[in-house]
Amino acid sequence: MFKNDTVYIIGDAKTSSNNPITQKYNAFFIALVVERSTGMIIDADCSATIPLTSAFVKSILVYKNIQDYEEICAEIQNRYFGSSQKALTVALKNALIKYNSLK
Repeated sequence: MFKNDTVYIIGDAKTSSNNPITQKYNAFFIALVVERSTGMIIDADCSATIPLTSAFVKSILVYKNIQDYEEICAEIQNRYFGSSQKALTVALKNALIKYNSLK
């Protein structure tokens, strides 16, 4: 399904104790399939409690370059107003750190 040049990366972050994601998962996670050579995000998912949240996060992340962290964060801040907005940006930063360690 995914090409040999892709890697699977998990980014995680803490969420507030009253966040439903914390109640269900104890943290917020994003899962990314990234092309190792280009940094292009091919697929994405997250530990949301509502499927629409996962789909929306995916629409923000897929076909973006993981190294364009600042631009992606700006889009998250302008479009995603869920209670885990900050956790999403922190999890993305965690994933970027892991991606950079692969290079």
